[in-house]
Parts: sequence; structure tokens; C-alpha cells
Amino acid sequence: MTSLNSHGIRFAFGTLTVLPVRVTRWDRETARAGMLCAPLAGLVVGLLAAVPGGLLLLLGSGPLLAAVTSAAVPAMLTRGLHLDGLADTADGLGSGKPADDALRIMKQSDIGPFGVITLLFVLLAQVAALHQLYGQGWAYGAVAAAVAAVTARLALTLASRRGVPPARPEGLGAAVAGTVTVRGAVAVGAVVVAGCAGAGALLGGYGALRHALAAVAALGVAHLLLRHCVRRFGGVTGDVFGALAETAATTALVVLTFGQAPVL
Repeated sequence: MTSLNSHGIRFAFGTLTVLPVRVTRWDRETARAGMLCAPLAGLVVGLLAAVPGGLLLLLGSGPLLAAVTSAAVPAMLTRGLHLDGLADTADGLGSGKPADDALRIMKQSDIGPFGVITLLFVLLAQVAALHQLYGQGWAYGAVAAAVAAVTARLALTLASRRGVPPARPEGLGAAVAGTVTVRGAVAVGAVVVAGCAGAGALLGGYGALRHALAAVAALGVAHLLLRHCVRRFGGVTGDVFGALAETAATTALVVLTFGQAPVL
């Protein structure tokens, strides 16, 4: 079990980040352990995004530069794969074509108009939300960056549960689809939401409730996207996983701005 957990952590970091971790096993058991560890990879990504953003704000750079930095770091730590998956999924969904044709569009190297527009507004929403949160203080922005990254990877854990089929017989989607038990997904989800609440509690007031609701709302929106993609494409792909992560992260950040005083 210890060996499997070690390989699972390697799988999570090796497939979901660019950190120098070598994946030595690719079997279904390792994929299951890896997707259960996905939020751990998200926590590391979130902390690496939060630290420079918080430091820039403390050094007097202002909330906008801090926000841009915290939005850029996760993209760099994934080689932009999640953003690319979001764009490809938008192109596939926006094409209105049957599943096989839509999947073919998603595999093309170029990005179509639906993908460009989706990327533009998603990144603008992330920066705008982080700008408002950093405007409340470095801790608000830093915690939000971490919570968004963890929740984004939790969405991947839930999308890997049994009953969610792959759209193709190959690729990351096929490797991880259906590997996670529903009980395991629920258990990891409960731990992550509780962790988000705990992080929010450090900010005082209704922080615990606000951050827990942000995580739950993000997972809800990601689940709606997942259902739509399964219905349109017949299952999940690596691109769909990227779209789910970016959708969950953006939703969490936007929800965290609710009730916060705007930055003038």
C-alpha cells in the first residue's frame, strides 16, 4: 500500500504538473491512487502561485500585478495544458458537430474562435477576481489562489470516478476514467472542502463558510460541464479534464469575491 501511494503521488505530480517527478507506473491502480492524490498536487501548485503574489503585494507592487502573477503561475506549472484543454473543449462544444467530428476538432493543434474567446474571458475573470481579493489584503488573495488550485484538481478526482466513461480508447482520459471509487471520491472531496473551510477560517468572520461554499460551487459547476461533455462526446478526454480544472478554479475565485468590498 505504501508503495502504491508513492507511485500514486508520482502519477499525480508527473501528469498534472511540470515538477520534475518521474512516473514509473501507468497501470489502473496507480492511476486511481494518482487521481485521489490530485488535490495534493493542486495544493502545491496553489501555494507556489500564492507565495509570489503575496510577496509582490507586500513589496508594494499593487493587487493587479499580484493577481496576474498568481494566475500565471498555475499555467506555467502545467505548461498551459489545462488552458489548452479548456480551449479545445470550447471548440469541440461550440462546433455543434457529432461526437466523432467534435473530438477530431479537439485534437487539432490550432485553436478556433470559441477557444480563443473562452480563454480570454476565463483568464480575465481569474485576474479580476484575484485583483479584488488581493485588494482586501495579501492573505485573502493567497488563500484564494491555493483554494482555487486545490478545488480544480479535486474536480479531476471526481471526474475520474466509476461510471464516467472515456471518449477515446487512448490518452489521459482513458487512462484515468472510471478508476476512482465513488466512496473514495466522496472521502477526498470531504477532506478538501473541510481543508478549504479551515483555510478560510484563518481570515476570520465568515471565511470558513465562504471558502467551503466556493469549493462546493466550483465542484457543482464542473459537474455540470462534465455531464454536458459526456453527453456530447460520449465520455471524457484529457482536454475535458483541463476544461474542468480551469472551470472549477475560475468559479471558486469568482464566488470568493461575493460579499467582498470592491477595489477602487
